[in-house]
Amino acid sequence: MTDRAARLTKCFTLVFPGLSPDQAPSADAASVSAWDSLHHITLLTVVGEEFEIEMPLENLEDLASYHGILNYLNQNC
Repeated sequence: MTDRAARLTKCFTLVFPGLSPDQAPSADAASVSAWDSLHHITLLTVVGEEFEIEMPLENLEDLASYHGILNYLNQNC
């Protein structure tokens, strides 16, 4: 696991405390029952703070999974 992925996993487990670090990489809006619009915005805020970037809220559907967010980070950080 890369440092970026480890930091993202930390963000996911902070926002979704019922999610284990092993489960985070497969997490998406459809598979995490607690994932609602408020948690989605909270997650993007936490990720933005962790990586010191502004997450684009206009493309929420592209950022509705661990892999979608990681891809965004890989392209923009």
